[in-house]
Amino acid sequence: MTWNKELDTSRRYLMGPGPSDVHPRVLKAMSTPLVGHLDPEFIEIMDDIKYMVQHTFQTQNELTFVVSAPGSAGMETCLVNLLEPGDEAVICINGVFGNRMADIVERCGAKVVKVEAPWGEPITTEQIEKALSTCQPKLLAIVHAETSTGVLQPLQEIGNLVKEAGALFVVDAVTSYCGTEVKVDEWQIDAIYSGTQKCLSAPPGLSPISFSDDAVRVLENRNTKVQSWFLDLTMVKNYWAGAKRAYHHTAPVSAMFALREAYRLVLEEGLQNRFQRHLSNHKLLRDGLQEMGIHYPVQEEFRLPMLNAVTIPDHLDDVKIRQRLLHEYNIEIGGGLGKFAGKLWRIGLMGQSSSKNHVNMLLAALKDIV
Repeated sequence: MTWNKELDTSRRYLMGPGPSDVHPRVLKAMSTPLVGHLDPEFIEIMDDIKYMVQHTFQTQNELTFVVSAPGSAGMETCLVNLLEPGDEAVICINGVFGNRMADIVERCGAKVVKVEAPWGEPITTEQIEKALSTCQPKLLAIVHAETSTGVLQPLQEIGNLVKEAGALFVVDAVTSYCGTEVKVDEWQIDAIYSGTQKCLSAPPGLSPISFSDDAVRVLENRNTKVQSWFLDLTMVKNYWAGAKRAYHHTAPVSAMFALREAYRLVLEEGLQNRFQRHLSNHKLLRDGLQEMGIHYPVQEEFRLPMLNAVTIPDHLDDVKIRQRLLHEYNIEIGGGLGKFAGKLWRIGLMGQSSSKNHVNMLLAALKDIV
């Protein structure tokens, strides 16, 4: 038992699939003295955050805010609010998180129409067009950045196909958000969610989301209650909008302080500069790993710049090397999930963890170990 000792964690360099390192300004903001979650000052902070979520999602959607729970709750928020029993939903699956969406859809009582691609490959527009023609979809949901495989999914053409089918377009942007381009309005995305612990580099536990006007109309014309009370946007939206905010739950005030500062850092850097930084550091890591005989299973045009999934050479022991990196160098990288367990390393260069220093530290440590 160590409960009676003062909390003192190790100083890690977080280069796994999340969380990422947090800027000292964000940590300082999180220690700001509390105010009430309905205090006029906190309402102003919520308005600041809403504006910054809209700006970074590149959207004018009015229903844009932050769910008081992590990215998986953002996923559930989008699906439980838009689906009712008997609806049909096309779910694109090429990794762990597509499967998670399918599971939630089934729990909503909706029918899942699966579009599947091998792990490490994107979903094709031809697959989607075929699936949309075989049903009457309420929505199509897809993962923009599949964290389990390192695949970046092209979205713009898919948005056009979904609109032609008269369906809603739902996107998981948990890993891509604030690390590469995410254009909600231009790509005709109707519902999108993310997390705060990856390229945004805030503490985990919050989920930025945005709903289009079409998605809001679907929400307002439901025939049944939303499956989840806590995530029911017919109530939650009244806490984030209007002159008089209606109490729904006690917001995580300190986490919101931290998030506001994390957004300020993003906007100070500029979105395009931030995207370029992630891409440049990805290329630096790629070149260094290839010199060591470590390669990517994903085709170059579909690789995530912020989450590098690389194949573990046969002669190397996955767990032993990750343990040595952690205990000897204080560097955390991630192992594979699902079908890729024991076969991949997942190296995060996200937000504050995306720097030349992080890349060079990891490459030097790997060269020393292997």
